[in-house]
Amino acid sequence: MLPPANPKEVIKQLQSSSKRRLFLKNFFLFLIVIVTVIVILRVFTSLIFSQNKQISSFPQPVAVTTTKQTDVPVVLTELGTVIPITNVTIQSRVSGYLQEVYFTEGQEVKKDDLLALIDPRPYEALKAQYEGTLASDIALLKQAQLDNNRYQTLLKQKSIAVMTAQDQQYKVAQLEGQVKTDKALIHQQELNILYSHIRAPTDGRIGIRQVDPGNYITEGQSGGLAVLTKMDPISVIFTIPENKISTVLEELQSGISLTVDAWNSDNTKKLASGKVSVVDSQLDTSTGTIRLRAIFDNKDWKLFPNQFVNAHLLVKTLNNVIILPNNALQTGPNGQFVYVLQADDTVKVQNIKAGYNDGENTVIQSGLKSGEKVVTDGIDQLRDGAKVSVPGESKPQNLKE
Repeated sequence: MLPPANPKEVIKQLQSSSKRRLFLKNFFLFLIVIVTVIVILRVFTSLIFSQNKQISSFPQPVAVTTTKQTDVPVVLTELGTVIPITNVTIQSRVSGYLQEVYFTEGQEVKKDDLLALIDPRPYEALKAQYEGTLASDIALLKQAQLDNNRYQTLLKQKSIAVMTAQDQQYKVAQLEGQVKTDKALIHQQELNILYSHIRAPTDGRIGIRQVDPGNYITEGQSGGLAVLTKMDPISVIFTIPENKISTVLEELQSGISLTVDAWNSDNTKKLASGKVSVVDSQLDTSTGTIRLRAIFDNKDWKLFPNQFVNAHLLVKTLNNVIILPNNALQTGPNGQFVYVLQADDTVKVQNIKAGYNDGENTVIQSGLKSGEKVVTDGIDQLRDGAKVSVPGESKPQNLKE
């Protein structure tokens, strides 16, 4: 006979047995789910693989271009500003009331044209005053010179003191200095009268008038009367990167005159053509660029001072080189390459060496020959030896009547 079981122990045993059964049940369910997922993934993968295999058996449609030799201009496109060769603020060199203005705003003037008149009468009056003083001092000088001659004669006869004769000599020298001062004062007033007539310092176009007649203006007044700008010829100042300086200087030092085309701010219309006149003497260290000035004929005023333009600098022309559209070039572990279309409608990976790039096309320095067909579109899924088709191209067929 077994001893009677303890009720508490029986309950613990039953609970433990129930937990084990629940754990085993969950574990088997988890295994079933895992196996099911694996089976589904295998089926799905095999379907995709079979579809890709079917797709890959069809030729990949691509677009191609045929390489050819051509001349390629090497052009640097940089931002520039139209700067007048001569830009003068018309200033008054004397003070006075502005009596007359002889120009109209926007007028074309020639050098030495009379532009304005400042009231010259105060300076004319001063000139007359100094002329009178000069006449008086000249008379005193002549009298002093006559007295000096008498004193020198009496001194030789020892009829006058030496000091008296010397004092007369000093008086003559003093009056000679006073005469020179009077003449200088007269010349100064002549200049003031001349400066009262404001003339154009150069050919150009007068801008908006800053002062109206009747106003009192001063010498060197801020803003001046107007701004005179020489419109033709005119210049454009632009900058190029420091890594391009050597190429540009080589061309200039060889005696070649470099052409610059000025295009409008949105780079859609050519405005004028000019020539590089000078390269600045130092780099701008804050931007790593150097300034160049180009001179343009501007008879039709298509270039206007302070206008922003795009300067297209023609550095040189590469003759008989092969070019490709930029979208044909790919980059791989061995550098840049292209897909070349073969006679059997497959593509071959061809490594190349690229050169100058104008933003749309790239010069091919080596790796391709003229007349080869290179894939330009539909490249994403290509590989070496892939079968391709070129839409729009058809092979010759024998036509039957």
